[in-house]
Amino acid sequence: MNANAVAELAPDERRALFERDAGIAAIESDVADIVDRVREEGDVALREYAEEFDDVTVGSLDVTDEAERAYDEIDDNLRAAIETAADNVREFHERQVPDDWRESFNGRELGRRYRPIERVGAYVPGGSAAYPSSALMTVVPANVAGVEQVAVTTPPAETINPATLAALHVAGADAIYQAGGAQAIAALASGTETVPRVQKIVGPGNRWVTAAKAAVRNDCSIDFLAGPSEVCVLADETADPRFVATDLLAQAEHDPNASVVAVTDDEALAGRIAAEVD
Repeated sequence: MNANAVAELAPDERRALFERDAGIAAIESDVADIVDRVREEGDVALREYAEEFDDVTVGSLDVTDEAERAYDEIDDNLRAAIETAADNVREFHERQVPDDWRESFNGRELGRRYRPIERVGAYVPGGSAAYPSSALMTVVPANVAGVEQVAVTTPPAETINPATLAALHVAGADAIYQAGGAQAIAALASGTETVPRVQKIVGPGNRWVTAAKAAVRNDCSIDFLAGPSEVCVLADETADPRFVATDLLAQAEHDPNASVVAVTDDEALAGRIAAEVD
């Protein structure tokens, strides 16, 4: 990690710190082709893309049964940590559930009723790192809301990360499919022989996932279009360089295009933060 004095940065270097390009324009055409092919060929396209992009030969796309086995096999401490995290996420979102109301206004009965979406698709990233937290933060809120069917896609692998599968089991995913990237989003949006068509897609992902969400959002509701992860930490002389470095790395690990910056008026601290990151 580089440590530089702001006053010494060239104008183009300063501008680079604030660039916010999600990088999807360059791949829109490729993503459109993927979406169209999945819509037309279904499971066949998913299997062929798994070999092309993930170097994995997929047998069954449905890996729902593997989640419970993973839960039983993981370390006791990890299992307990996942359950605690799930409880925390659940408690938070239970407080968000709105109440129906109905009142009389000058002889007219008016009100509002809240009803959950029937089918939601959650994308849980894999690949360079495992994110059981994403499993909890997408599936648990859907279940709290009363969604009838929560279908999850996660990138295929010879062995899907056990912690992610265990978290999906704890969160209460109804079905789990091994499909990643733009093709997974396309499958959830249009449905295949195996993957059900959903009404809303949620969950983080790389620029291919983001571009695919943009491509299908007229056919299927999405949460939002997320850009690369970024964080700016403001630190004074009281900051612990290990904690600052941890915050930076927690975002940097998500994507090669992630932007992480620490700003401090303490030159010595800047050097220690850079050393901790490295």
